[in-house]
Amino acid sequence: MIFNLFKKSNKKKLDEFLEENKDKVLTLELDRPVDCLCDFTYNFIWQSNFDYNQKVVDDITYKDLVEHLKNKGVIHIKGDVWKRFCSSMGADLKYFGGKGGKIEVGTVIIDGNIDTRFGISMVSGTVYVNEKSTIKEPVGNVIEVESDIKGYRKFISITEFVEKRHNEKPLKPNKFKNDELIINDGIVRDTVGARLEKNATLIVNGNVDLSTGILMKKGKVIVNGNTGKNTGAVLRGGCVIVKGNTGDFTAFEMKKGVIIVDGNAGKYLGAKKKEGIIYARDGSPVPPTKKYPLNEEDKKLLNKLGFFGEFYKFQ
Repeated sequence: MIFNLFKKSNKKKLDEFLEENKDKVLTLELDRPVDCLCDFTYNFIWQSNFDYNQKVVDDITYKDLVEHLKNKGVIHIKGDVWKRFCSSMGADLKYFGGKGGKIEVGTVIIDGNIDTRFGISMVSGTVYVNEKSTIKEPVGNVIEVESDIKGYRKFISITEFVEKRHNEKPLKPNKFKNDELIINDGIVRDTVGARLEKNATLIVNGNVDLSTGILMKKGKVIVNGNTGKNTGAVLRGGCVIVKGNTGDFTAFEMKKGVIIVDGNAGKYLGAKKKEGIIYARDGSPVPPTKKYPLNEEDKKLLNKLGFFGEFYKFQ
């Protein structure tokens, strides 16, 4: 055990990492905090009319940053960033001619503070954050893993971790075993399990915020707490279980799958819903979704999952 005290660290210095990748490093020096950097949706451009060709600094545009990451480059940011940093990073969005899935992308390093909703719906890539930096909650679909760069924290997508990056080591008290990730760190997150396409299980012990399970196809997300608005939005399969209440617009544009709410599922439940089933103890649906009593098959399903007492089906 004594010898471990003198064990050489395998972590690189930042300068070493940058030198190894010098041909693909893009450095950004900010003189003010900026929203939506490395945001693959460009602030949800389909509803905001965001101009991705506007300059961030010098001749570098918002689109340049996203394209650099798509080409597996490295972006080194010096300065603070505001909201939605690295939003939907790795999503191959159809709006921009993509296939609607995920793509492997590069790395972001930041020496600065990060505002809310860092990494919402992030599905690939790596973000290193200076250990002296602060990160405001809620964050997105990210989890901290053991870092390989000295002085920097390392964050990756929760979805990518459970799908294929099992070589990474989540920091305690979070645990991963047999395709089950248990999140115990108490950090409030949005978009947990975004675009999950593997039969893995995510368990969050604590409350979460927006859009839990958004665009999932397979797998299971279990929240032992309450969730915010848009729980199960655009769900395409799999199962979202909330052992508490959800905010409004649960199952918005839901296409397939199952949502179980062991509490109140909020207002505007099932708005623009296509298919799939919602079970909840209470909730206020809007057309086309309607409230029904349970049949025997519904009761058996819920009982098998450990739910008893009065529930309703919203379909």
